Amino acid sequence: MTDNKNKSRLKWACRRGMLELDVLFEPFVDEAYDELSDQDKVTFERLLTQDDPDLFAWVMGHQQCPDPELAAMVQLILDRVHARIKP
Repeated sequence: MTDNKNKSRLKWACRRGMLELDVLFEPFVDEAYDELSDQDKVTFERLLTQDDPDLFAWVMGHQQCPDPELAAMVQLILDRVHARIKP
């Protein structure tokens, strides 16, 4: 289980310069981060170190992420969003 200090740090890192990214990342930390494998947690934290324009391009499908681990994490986040909004 993630301790509160680490989760607070992650939530702060999820606050991006683009609202579109905020609404993806913050709920993901609240709803899914604790269930990730240790390796996926590391990958998610690494994803948060990427530049906003790159992240935006990846989540919007304008560009393919060149890193397979990060690309898989982006897809996991998008899959959870799509599952949440489908009836």
